[in-house]
Amino acid sequence: MITKHIHKILILLTAVFFITKVQGQDNMKSAATGPLQIVFPIESEWNVLSEGKEINFHLQTKGGKNDSVRYSISAGYLKEMKFDSLGHFVWVPSYDIADRINTSKSFPIVFEAQNTSGESASREVIFKVNHVNQPPQVDELKPFYVQYKTQNVYKIDMGSVRDPDGDPVVFVPILEEMPEGMKLNAAGEIVWEPSFSQFNILKKEPRYMEFYLEDQPSKARVKGRLKLEITQMDLAPDFTIIPQNNVIRSPENNRINLRFTLSDPNGEDDISTFNFISDNKRVPKEALVKNAPTNYEFIWEPGYEFVKDPYDTLAFDITFYVLDKAQNKKERTVRFVIQNTVDESLKDNYVYNLYRSALVNAWGLLEQMTEKEGQLKKQYSRAKKGKRSRSLLNASLGATTGLAPVIAQSSQETRGYITTIGGTTVATVGTLEATEVIGKSVNGLLDRFNYVMQKKNELQNKGDVFAREYVQKSARRQPDFIKRLDEFKGLMNLSGLVALELDANWENKKEATDAALKKTFKDFVPLTKEEN
Repeated sequence: MITKHIHKILILLTAVFFITKVQGQDNMKSAATGPLQIVFPIESEWNVLSEGKEINFHLQTKGGKNDSVRYSISAGYLKEMKFDSLGHFVWVPSYDIADRINTSKSFPIVFEAQNTSGESASREVIFKVNHVNQPPQVDELKPFYVQYKTQNVYKIDMGSVRDPDGDPVVFVPILEEMPEGMKLNAAGEIVWEPSFSQFNILKKEPRYMEFYLEDQPSKARVKGRLKLEITQMDLAPDFTIIPQNNVIRSPENNRINLRFTLSDPNGEDDISTFNFISDNKRVPKEALVKNAPTNYEFIWEPGYEFVKDPYDTLAFDITFYVLDKAQNKKERTVRFVIQNTVDESLKDNYVYNLYRSALVNAWGLLEQMTEKEGQLKKQYSRAKKGKRSRSLLNASLGATTGLAPVIAQSSQETRGYITTIGGTTVATVGTLEATEVIGKSVNGLLDRFNYVMQKKNELQNKGDVFAREYVQKSARRQPDFIKRLDEFKGLMNLSGLVALELDANWENKKEATDAALKKTFKDFVPLTKEEN
């Protein structure tokens, strides 16, 4: 039963195949009767291409008298195209056809077909090629050799990077891949000053840092890599001087302080020596002080005797140098110009002694005036007592002369003597009193006493003002000090002092100590040892 059904199905399929074949032959016969035509693929936008992407198809024809057809390209052929006589077309548009500005380019191509009967056909197709951005490219870069305690700068060689499309490129840092403190800018410049620990890590083995190379404006990226190594050269050490002056000018007795920071591209432990050589041998070696292996100071204070008179200045060179273990050397020369300077302390002592000496003279004169004042007081008191005694004597003698007849009644001769002597004595004493020969003149003593008091008070006031005005060292440095000193000393040499009848050979029994001067002139302050 099953076999019968299979047999019927086979008969039916054979009939269908025969009918289809007959129809196909009829169709081919009908097509063959039309003109020869070239047939392209029927997909939409099949002729729109992208750079770098292959197009691959076969040309076909329809119509004509013969099935044998030969194909060719009569116009628009490019050497990158592959096309054979059987109609097989292959083309991979290169990436340089279009760019980011002209994003597409058209290529018209004329295809031809010819059969053995001599019939021919041609047809043009326009291929539109669109730009495809390519990422930039990075070649292997030269290592970045870094030095210790130096701001190392590395510029990525632009000959080692490129963009196939000619697009501008920028460098983008990958922060997590970069050592701390390293900076990479968009132009490919790397700046890095490795720390001590970072430098020691590189001494053990090289490291790598990665970055992106990005084209613009498409932002296509490719990753690049840079090798970090310590410098392979045994470079000389270096140092900086603060202040950075080639010439140091300084007066005598002024402290000069220079600070030095040492560095070595091969590491701090490569530094062996730092010292100086001076043209002037009086600069002590102890002036160079080591604070740390890479930190020194030059501390020197030339004394007042450094520049000998009559020279105004003394100039000489000091060459500072640093050596590493391989005897590589770096040196810098600094010129020192030391200016001759007056020792202010000596000058201050000199003018202080002038100041104190004037006050000592005033103090001595005040002491002498005080003593003279006492003497005049005593003379004044004695003169007043002497005048009273003379008056009593005159009265007594006058009374005796008047009483002579009573006293000497019996003797006329005795009475005459009494009268003569008493009267003569009274007359003589009266004459002496009138001329103030006996004792001193009370009025003259009083005038001299008042004059002494006046001059004493004047000198005291002037001395107080002088002591107060020039008690400070800065005040005694002023130009008018000597003028005021002469005026003050002139006060003690006035011709009017002759009237005081002071003894030129008088000597003060007291010592002119600072305490004695301060007691007389309260604003006087002695010069301390620190000021000396």
